[in-house]
Amino acid sequence: MTEVSYDLVVIGDVNPDVVVGPVDGLAFGQREQLVEHGRLVLGGSAAIMACGAARLGLTVAFAGRVGDDAAGAFVRQALESRGVDVTHLTVDPQLPTPLTAIVTTGDGDRAILTSSGCLAATGPEDVPPGLLASARHVHSGSFFLMPLLARSLAEVFDQARAHGATTSLDTNDDPAAMWDRTFLDPVLKVTDVLLPNAAEARALSGADQLDDAARSLARYGPTVVVKDGADGALACTGADLLRVGAVPVEPVDAVGAGDSFDAGFVAARLRGLDLRDALTVAAACGSLSTRAHGGTAAQPTWDEACAAADLKGNG
Repeated sequence: MTEVSYDLVVIGDVNPDVVVGPVDGLAFGQREQLVEHGRLVLGGSAAIMACGAARLGLTVAFAGRVGDDAAGAFVRQALESRGVDVTHLTVDPQLPTPLTAIVTTGDGDRAILTSSGCLAATGPEDVPPGLLASARHVHSGSFFLMPLLARSLAEVFDQARAHGATTSLDTNDDPAAMWDRTFLDPVLKVTDVLLPNAAEARALSGADQLDDAARSLARYGPTVVVKDGADGALACTGADLLRVGAVPVEPVDAVGAGDSFDAGFVAARLRGLDLRDALTVAAACGSLSTRAHGGTAAQPTWDEACAAADLKGNG
């Protein structure tokens, strides 16, 4: 049996985020607008999740692809500085690192503009079999941004499970708004936890009611854990639903909150917490991450998350 080297292997997207705002609307016609805040921060759903998990005390490795450029060097250093192993972060010799611009509004909404760069070239060859064999849990993010990886993710997850790992997936948004499940349905059958937000759950399932959406997706096998913003979160196993409330905070920036939620849930389950406590810790991690600008600056430690979730034990 292969010795486990990592609590968590994260597969997916990593890029710099330029976050500016708040602004009520974009003025074209070469008009310049001034905003209160601007930050260059680490972005990518998978990367933010990896950092959140490392902050919570897990040993984390990242598998993905960046370009041979300044943006790639920036994200590599950002991941390393937060305790994420980037040994298996592939450098593409031709395609650039993805770049994302995020424009926030005063009411917590945001527009996201992404130049995909080498994301479309990210594939199963960027996930070495030996890395999968060394993990307790494997998580993948941004399913629809990486079509090459999406086509093979079922096989990647199946291989991870064969080595005893559990798996989770956060599809994130589909920029094409197609929500094509041709390659997703096989992945769901080898996914232990599906982690959409409420809008994504509805889009993936075709159901209007969130409870119905969660139950529909759970029929494929995974525990469905849905992030529902200020209304907290819900989990569905089979037909059974469990709900928890959000942790009240004064939000500064909601970018990456869902990814921090994912990290909290995975960390809690790997520490042996039951479903309710894991859901409560995850909601706390998502809420606490909004206390500062960018997706990683305010991610909590395990003790901070447990205190906010009002859990007395550390799991």
